Amino acid sequence: MLSSVAERGLRPPHPSQAQGGARDGARSLGGGVALVTGASTGIGRHLVEGLATRGMAVAGLARGEDRLRTAMDEIAAATGARTLAVAADVTDRGAVDAAVARAVEEFGRVDLLVNNAGLIDAAEVPVWQADPDQWWDVVTSHVRGAQLLVRAVVPGMLARGSGRVVNIASGMSVRARPEYSAYSVAKTGLMRMTEALAGALEGSDVRAFDVAPGVVETEMTRAMPIWQGFTDWTPPEKVVELIAAIASGELDPWSGRFLRAGVDDPSVLRDITPEGDARRLRLRPYSDEDPLA
Repeated sequence: MLSSVAERGLRPPHPSQAQGGARDGARSLGGGVALVTGASTGIGRHLVEGLATRGMAVAGLARGEDRLRTAMDEIAAATGARTLAVAADVTDRGAVDAAVARAVEEFGRVDLLVNNAGLIDAAEVPVWQADPDQWWDVVTSHVRGAQLLVRAVVPGMLARGSGRVVNIASGMSVRARPEYSAYSVAKTGLMRMTEALAGALEGSDVRAFDVAPGVVETEMTRAMPIWQGFTDWTPPEKVVELIAAIASGELDPWSGRFLRAGVDDPSVLRDITPEGDARRLRLRPYSDEDPLA
């Protein structure tokens, strides 16, 4: 495992001492500390930059050392925030534990965990035609990766009495695509994990959320045949906006539920307290006579 700190950034103040730290009308999260996986490219990099712009110190995790270090250094230079690059495979328990320990050593805590890292099916084929090893690698990257990060980060949040966890979901969390069976299974499993985590955290000020980013134009989505010719991309700023609202505590009533960037407006969600099974995975009864109704 390799780690580096962008020297141009400043050590973050305690939240009670934070002032400013945001630009372009962004809500300030000054003094907070975020840990984002899959941070060197795509949505992860957008999140690191957006959270840093809002004043957070950000630890970025990814497998590729050089690209991660470059990304964190560039974001620190552009935002003035302090960043930490920690190269680690999220499916490796020892590497995850060491990475989280490094982030806590550098920044003192983790206030926001974003589980963004994960693979996609290598080919658009039915499940029986998929390479079984690659299929399981996809599921493992999302589900085992998120569980290992939760295991390493949440106890510290509980000890401090505060924290937010965001698992990056997908439209495939709630409706499977037959040509992306592994990704569908992984994202559905991750959504169940979020609900289980939120339930276990009830009574604390640690919350967990599913955030589907929509279809953001990234290196990964551009390479997926399913999105060839697609133009209705979700602006990455909408993903950052939604997760920043979660980090600030504005959307706490939505803990354990599914939110969709680019469709859900944080200013609207703030005024809604969801009830029952709203925005949770549930069976739909076939009629009022359904014994499972």
